[in-house]
Amino acid sequence: MSGSSSGSPADDPGDDDGGRQDGSAGASRASGGPPRSASDPDTVTIEDDGVVRWFLETDDENVMMVRDVLSSVAIVAVVGLLLFGISGIWPPLVAVESGSMEPHMERGDLIFITEEGRFAGDGAVQGTGVVTYEQGKESGYRKFGKAGDVVVFKPGGSDRKTPVIHRARFWVEEDENWIQTKASEEIVGDTSCDEVRTCPAPHAGFVTKGDNNAGYDQLRGSGARTTVVKPEWVTGKAMVRIPWLGHVRLTFDKLLSGPAASTSPSSLSLQESAPASTATTATPASPDTAGPGFADELAGVAGVAGIGTAAVIGRSRR
Repeated sequence: MSGSSSGSPADDPGDDDGGRQDGSAGASRASGGPPRSASDPDTVTIEDDGVVRWFLETDDENVMMVRDVLSSVAIVAVVGLLLFGISGIWPPLVAVESGSMEPHMERGDLIFITEEGRFAGDGAVQGTGVVTYEQGKESGYRKFGKAGDVVVFKPGGSDRKTPVIHRARFWVEEDENWIQTKASEEIVGDTSCDEVRTCPAPHAGFVTKGDNNAGYDQLRGSGARTTVVKPEWVTGKAMVRIPWLGHVRLTFDKLLSGPAASTSPSSLSLQESAPASTATTATPASPDTAGPGFADELAGVAGVAGIGTAAVIGRSRR
C-alpha cells in the first residue's frame, strides 16, 4: 500500500551509518579519556601517549627546559667519561687559576691532563712517565713552548692544598746538593745549599718551576712552596691547552665560595671533596684578576649545564 512507503525501510543505509556513528561515539566515551582535540590532532598527552612519550615530545615550556638541562648534563657526562678513558684520571680537565705559567698557560685556560705514566716522551725519568726540562733539551721533547713535561702535583704531598701545575725542571737523588749539581746559576745566583731548606734533597724527586716565576718552587718564598716533589705526589701530566674554557669552573668556584676564596700559594681548595678540584699556578706576585662576567650565562639552562661541566673540570694553581 502507498501508506507503507512513508517509513524508512529496515535496511536503509542511512540508519546503518547513524548506528555506526553512535557506536563509535559510545566506544570513545567508554575508553576512559578525553578524545584528542579536533583542532590539534598531534597534541601529545599523558593519557593518550604515556609519560615517557609525553615528556620527550611535549611543547610545554617547563618540561622543555628540564629536557634541555638533562640533555646538556648527559652530554657533559659522556664527554667526561670519554676523556677519563683516555687520560686514566679524574678529573681529566683542570682550570688554571693564575699566571705563573704564562705565556704558555693563561689564567682561565682549560688543560687536559693524563696519568703521568701515559704517553711518555723520550728520556722520561726511569719509573715515571715524566720528561724533565733538562732531559727534554737533550732529546728535543717539548710541551707547552719549552722542553720537558708540565705536571700537576700536590705541594708537599698534602691532600689539603690545591694542586699546582708547573714544569718539571730536573730530577734529584736523595741527599744530592742540587743547588750545585743541577740548578741554573741564572736562577739561584750565589745561593748555597746551606741557605736552602730543601738542599740537600730530603728524598729523590723533581725540582719544579713555573715558566713565569723567577725561582724554583723549592726555594724559600718562591713558587709553590713545596719540598722536592716525589713521583707519587704527581697526579697528572698536562697534554692539551684549551683557552678560556676554564673560566666556567673558576666562575662557579667564585659563586659558591664567595669573597673568602683565594688563589694564593697557601690557599686551600674549597672543592677537595668533589670529584673535581682546581689546580693553581703558584705565582707569589700579583693577585688574580677577576674573570669575565658570566651573569647572563649562569641563568636557566646554561647555568645548570655549567654546573655539570664544572664537575668534570678541576682547579689547578700555577
